[in-house]
Amino acid sequence: MPLSLNETHDPARQSFVESANSPGTDFPIQNLPFGVFRPGPGLPPRVGVAIGDQILDVAAAGSTFDGDAAEAARVCAAPRINHLMALGPQAWSALRLALSRALSADRGDQSLHQHLTPMAQAEIGLPAVIGDFTDFFASIFHATNAGRMFRPDSPLMPNYKYVPVAYHSRSSSIIPSGVPFKRPRGQRKGPNDPAPTYGPSRNLDFELELGIYIGTPSELGEPVPVGKAAEHIFGFCLLNDWSARDVQAWEYQPLGPFLGKNFATSVSPWVVTAEALAPFRTAAFTRPQGDPAPLPYLDDADDRANGGLDITLEAYVATDAMRRAGTAPHRITQTSFALMYWTVAQMVAHHTSNGCNLSIGDLFGSGTVSGPEKSSWGSLLELTARGREPLALPSGEQRGFIEDNDEIIFRGFCAKPGHVRIGFGECRAVVLPAG
Repeated sequence: MPLSLNETHDPARQSFVESANSPGTDFPIQNLPFGVFRPGPGLPPRVGVAIGDQILDVAAAGSTFDGDAAEAARVCAAPRINHLMALGPQAWSALRLALSRALSADRGDQSLHQHLTPMAQAEIGLPAVIGDFTDFFASIFHATNAGRMFRPDSPLMPNYKYVPVAYHSRSSSIIPSGVPFKRPRGQRKGPNDPAPTYGPSRNLDFELELGIYIGTPSELGEPVPVGKAAEHIFGFCLLNDWSARDVQAWEYQPLGPFLGKNFATSVSPWVVTAEALAPFRTAAFTRPQGDPAPLPYLDDADDRANGGLDITLEAYVATDAMRRAGTAPHRITQTSFALMYWTVAQMVAHHTSNGCNLSIGDLFGSGTVSGPEKSSWGSLLELTARGREPLALPSGEQRGFIEDNDEIIFRGFCAKPGHVRIGFGECRAVVLPAG
């Protein structure tokens, strides 16, 4: 069942934190995403919520809470959100309600000012201990665009409309927004090369994705039905599945992605809870006439009616020359998560359908979010036709793929009449030379 709306979603509610009431802020009181921060040099990391341009120390603020909210706030003294996720949906919702009331302008606790840290002064880290990372391929538009480049006559594999395709990647190389990484090296073999060579990737790409954090675990051997998937989902973030396309193209047969993908995955630091996104639920993507219906274990009437998420996602580029000149990052795509062929609940159901168990802190990637129009494609592979049609940038530069010292920035937000806009913050990283 979808999460219901409650007073935390009230569009009239404002906060005594003035920046949270500013039009266009990512973090109004209706959002309250969780993350991990250090309030000062040498201090231990703690769980906080973003409110305007501030971070509230949840454990400190929750000293006056009671019941489930008090227990949930208490575990937020930990350096990651895993302990909070372990408490389950009832505790998550209770804490969100208590925080919303405590931060509200009309009934809030003004003493909480002492537990606020300006976001610009805090060190913000990876929000969770991530045990496993699974990346899906849930956009039929991306799957078709990518497949067409390699199989023009048959771009979609025959299983695509039946199976939420995914691969397992590395959790060890997941990094928080703002952390740069070195261009990966690997084997590359062009179509006219007699043999592969080893060296820095020449075709480095981004993939604009949504990340999904698992909160409640499942039992080994027990599938999670589509209709129960929401009980296991804590929240969402922005995710960049960096991809070395030349390495990927040479290595991926027969077992799928490996070194072309696992060298770095960037995630935004704030986890927007599933409950915060309740107003932006929408119908699942309508499958074209003639497409097969999902198999029974992937079908659920409520998921068809409410399984989509209306999230706008954007990718920007800022080259080294642009940053030195003070030029604003250039938006290269804007797309919507509502266009995904497979829903998040279907991803959870399929992942567990063979008895595979979910663990607290597991992370799913949605796969590249692409729409039907070129302006909504979520990777340079698509936008530049494998580099053959470079993008023209305001600086006069061109980009077929990412070059050294380029910065890629993701942004995401939800906006709907009658509801307050909420955002995800940014997911950004600079690509350093291979060295």
